Amino acid sequence: MNEKQLSVIEERVPGGAAEIRHYHKVARQFFYILEGAAVMEIEGTDHVLSAGFGIEVSPGNRHRFSNPNLAEVRFLVISSPSTAEDRFNDI
Repeated sequence: MNEKQLSVIEERVPGGAAEIRHYHKVARQFFYILEGAAVMEIEGTDHVLSAGFGIEVSPGNRHRFSNPNLAEVRFLVISSPSTAEDRFNDI
């Protein structure tokens, strides 16, 4: 589901991969781990997440999802509203 007011996306990140640190001005997000484990860095604090756990990222909070493990991680990312045109890389 990827609509203007709500986006629910299943994603996979291979072992050793990470996204660029960024933020959203409007969107609030919730990441829920389905399989594997990952690290969500929010405003300089690392949060280790494993299957069955999740974390909220408030608008304006700089964050970075990474998978420092060997195994792939599978998770849901729920955004309200959608992050389309609301992603700003933290340079």
